[in-house]
Amino acid sequence: MAELIPIEEHELLVFWVQLFVIVAFARTLGWMMRRIGLPGVIGELGAGLVLGPSVFGTLWPEGFNWFLNEGHEEVQSAALLGIAWVGVALLLVVTGFETDLDLIRKLGKPAALVTTGSLILPLVGGLVIGYLLPLSFVGEGTDGQGAERVNFALFVALALSVSSLAVVAKILSELGLMRRDFGQITVAAGMANDVVGWLLLGVFTGLATSGEIGVGQILRTVVPLFVFVGIAMTLGQRAVDGALRGLRRRDAGVSGALTVAIISMLAFGVVTQKLGVEAVLGAFVAGVVLHRSRFQHEETLHQIEGLTYGFFAPVFFATAGLRVDLRELGNRTAILWTLVIIAVAVVAKFIGAYVGARLAGRSQRGALALGAGLNARGALEIVIATVGAAVGVFNTVSFTAIVLVPVVTSVIASVGLRLVVRGWEGSEDEVARLEREAALARNLVVKSGRLLIPTNGKPASIAAAQVLHLAWPEETAATVLTAGEICDDVEVEPLINTLYGRQVEHRKVRNDDVAEAILSESNLGFGVIGLGANERDQEGVVISRLVDDVLSTSRIPVVLVRRAHDLGPRGLPAAFGRCVVPVAGTAASRAASEIAFNVSANLGTEIHLLHVTRATADHGLLDSILHRDHQSPQEIGQRLVDQASVMAGELGVDPITALRDGDNADEILAMVSEIEADLVVMGANLRRPDGRPFLGHTVERILRECDATVALVLMPFDL
Repeated sequence: MAELIPIEEHELLVFWVQLFVIVAFARTLGWMMRRIGLPGVIGELGAGLVLGPSVFGTLWPEGFNWFLNEGHEEVQSAALLGIAWVGVALLLVVTGFETDLDLIRKLGKPAALVTTGSLILPLVGGLVIGYLLPLSFVGEGTDGQGAERVNFALFVALALSVSSLAVVAKILSELGLMRRDFGQITVAAGMANDVVGWLLLGVFTGLATSGEIGVGQILRTVVPLFVFVGIAMTLGQRAVDGALRGLRRRDAGVSGALTVAIISMLAFGVVTQKLGVEAVLGAFVAGVVLHRSRFQHEETLHQIEGLTYGFFAPVFFATAGLRVDLRELGNRTAILWTLVIIAVAVVAKFIGAYVGARLAGRSQRGALALGAGLNARGALEIVIATVGAAVGVFNTVSFTAIVLVPVVTSVIASVGLRLVVRGWEGSEDEVARLEREAALARNLVVKSGRLLIPTNGKPASIAAAQVLHLAWPEETAATVLTAGEICDDVEVEPLINTLYGRQVEHRKVRNDDVAEAILSESNLGFGVIGLGANERDQEGVVISRLVDDVLSTSRIPVVLVRRAHDLGPRGLPAAFGRCVVPVAGTAASRAASEIAFNVSANLGTEIHLLHVTRATADHGLLDSILHRDHQSPQEIGQRLVDQASVMAGELGVDPITALRDGDNADEILAMVSEIEADLVVMGANLRRPDGRPFLGHTVERILRECDATVALVLMPFDL
């Protein structure tokens, strides 16, 4: 009967010392690299080089032998490599999270041509080099001829051809270039490089382990792999969605989502390993599936990144460096051929990406930036080198040469990008887009979180959908919810048509408690609820019993839209011409401004910012601070409308401002009448004394008396 063999005390001591030293060195050198503007992975790889036979083993052989636990290398290596493989699997989950398949499709021709050029030319160059390299580079146990030479050349070609999405994204992010036009194409091409690279690694590994090369062998490797990917993206996606949805309903938080991520990584890894492909490919697919789930917790990626980049990834990169012995390149031939490998990797990738970009119509500078950025290699090349060594294709010489490629190319990519983009801001359209995106990133409510729009088929909910559609970015998806006994009979087509151009899902929930159904659905990862409101239907409620029940416990912002009084029972607002936005120093007021300014940016609506000075003292923390600075109410009001005007200007909106002294509700209603406004957008903190919603007397009066359409942005104050 098999049993677990305990590790001896000395082996455990060495193991803990190894982890301590490796993580400390890797994190320190990584920090040093980031301080000088280079990717941290360079320092982490360098830590392995320093702690390996190249430096540590040369300077202090006795200490190095103790560090590697000489005589027990097999146990020690198994322990370290076990953690390293978990590290690379988690790293690939993170990469999968960052892989946006929709982005690859959206960028279309430029991404396709750049991807093709950046892969084909280095592949060809790598194949040529693979056939020309001397036998001293070919893995032990092979004769370097026939099929074995083909396997070797394929692995060399793959190692030289694929970019690293993780390193590319890291460099672009650190340089502030991620959202540039060329940055998006670089990311899309990097994604495609990763996808193609992992697929080819699976194919080449299968070929190397089987010892056969032929159509039948390729099909036996590729077909199961594609079947797995197809099942993972369909049935696997449904399973992950179901698990995350259930955890959302039970309010399991980020820990539950993290559990689903780890289990998915392990399950997918088991399948791909069983198929004869490395488990890390399964981890990559798991990351893509997890990222695609709309029920994913927004903090999951940050948790995995923290765990991966803080501990596991440095262990993986440093462990790879430990296996590099620069002394293997001690002869002139090995050094020259290593330089040739690096040169081919850099030049072929640069020319391939540059030519692809020029064929796609990109500018000279944009093409240079793409050639520089896509030269960054990283985890995938190390995995290729590791797998190549494991299947006997690479020996220590070729392993060392291949692992040096991501170190050198990452430095070249980082420095090259800095030089290319210096003083280059891009086209006017690009600058304007970046400014809009920067404004969006600072928003409190108008973000990318999914929209939830409950409806009973009546015009009030369609009006709410209209406001949300005009204010939120088109790429933000929406869910239209019908609930209760009538959920099958509600006509939702007019509302869905209002959301034209947006990804829309229709959900039916057969729950007689409609408010409970709305609140339960809102906990599944939505960013805002859009509620249509009719006139108050009874005393003792803000709008209606249903709306009050939703407002009583909602954990996310609610946009409440009440149609104009003159629209009748079935009328809908036309395009809004003039809008009044009351301005105060609260988060809710800022959120209301976000909605109004985005509506104006889309429709050209004339915006009137109004601050009533008499009520300033009740407006929040910002006003209290300003009062302590001994400013007059007029100065406070001017400061607030100026801040709102700057925010509007970032979206290309030029507002009209006004300061008035008097009662808040009186002045708002007076301005609406004077300028014949057809829309009022205002914010309020959603307070819930005794479990019932309270919006404030001003807001409730505006809801009752204002003739224009009113959109209220209600921010939960007590959650």
